[in-house]
Amino acid sequence: MAEKLRVLATRALPPAVTDRLSRDYRASLNPADRVLGPDEIVAAAEDCFAIICIAGDRFDRALIERLPASVKLLATFSVGYEHIDLAAAKARGLQVSNTPDVLTDATADITLLCLLGAARRAWEAESLLRQGRWTGWTTTQLCGTHVGGKRLGILGMGRIGRAVAARARGFGMKIHYANRSRLTPEQEQGATYHADPEEMLPHCDFLSLNAPSTPETHHFLNAQRIALLPDGAIVVNTARGTLVDDEALIAALTSGKLAAAGLDVFEGEPQLDPRYLELPNGFLLPHIGSATVETRDAMGFICLDNLDAVAAGKPGPNVLT
Repeated sequence: MAEKLRVLATRALPPAVTDRLSRDYRASLNPADRVLGPDEIVAAAEDCFAIICIAGDRFDRALIERLPASVKLLATFSVGYEHIDLAAAKARGLQVSNTPDVLTDATADITLLCLLGAARRAWEAESLLRQGRWTGWTTTQLCGTHVGGKRLGILGMGRIGRAVAARARGFGMKIHYANRSRLTPEQEQGATYHADPEEMLPHCDFLSLNAPSTPETHHFLNAQRIALLPDGAIVVNTARGTLVDDEALIAALTSGKLAAAGLDVFEGEPQLDPRYLELPNGFLLPHIGSATVETRDAMGFICLDNLDAVAAGKPGPNVLT
C-alpha cells in the first residue's frame, strides 16, 4: 500500500476537516493555531505534497520560491487569494486553489447584521447596558435610522451581493447596484443598475461594499466618493478592508457626514486603525462573515476536494493556476 502523502496545515482547522485530513494524509497540524513565520513554513513544509493556508498567511514570491520542491499545491482556506503571488506560483509550477461559492449565505447574513447594527446603534445600546448606564426608557434614547423603504446601493452584484439584495428586500429596501456588467432581469429582480458606481452613490441611503479586492477597487470609498453619498448615509463593508480609505471614512463618521458604519473587515487586519474603536457610530466585527460551523466545514472540505483531485493527477475543481 502506497504511503500517504504529507500535508502541512499552517493553522488550526475545524475538527471535521482535521479528522478527514488526518484520515487520508499524513497531516502536519498546528493545533495551537500559532502564526508561523516564513522560515517556519519552509521548514515545516519539507517533504510535503501540499500546504493548506489561510488568508492571513502571506505567500509572496520570496516565500514561494523557497518552498520545498515536493510542494505541488497551495490550498487556501478562503475565497480571496490576494495574499498569494499567483504569478510566482505559476512560474514555479505550484498549483493554487481557493474555496468559492460556499460563503454566500453566511456573508450575506453578516452584511445584514452590520447594516442593522449600524442603523439601530446596536453597539451603543449594548454598551449602555453592559456598563450599567441605562436608567430606563425615554422617547429620544438611541434613535437610529429606519431601514424599511430606504435605498440600498450594492457595489459588486456577484453571488454575495445578490444574496444581500434578497435579504434587504425582505426589509422593504429599494435596491440599486453597480457592477462590471448588468445582470439579467431575472437576477436584477427590479434593482436599478448603474454602469458608473459614482452615479449610484447619490442614491444610497445605505451602501454595501461587496466587491472583490482588486487594483480598481482599492480605496474605492475615499473622501471624494463619500462626498457623493447623501448626508447621514450608512456604509457597510463585509468584503475586503482595502476597499475603504480609513482616513476618509473615519473623518466622515466623526464629522457626521455619515451616520454610521458597519464593518466586518479592515485594511491590515488584524491590526486596524485604533480610531475606529473610539467611534460610537461604528458597529465593528472581527471578520466573522463566514464563521458558522457549516460554512467553515464546507470551506475545509473544498480544500480537501482540491487536494484529493491534484493528488490523483486530476484537475482540481477550484485550482487557480
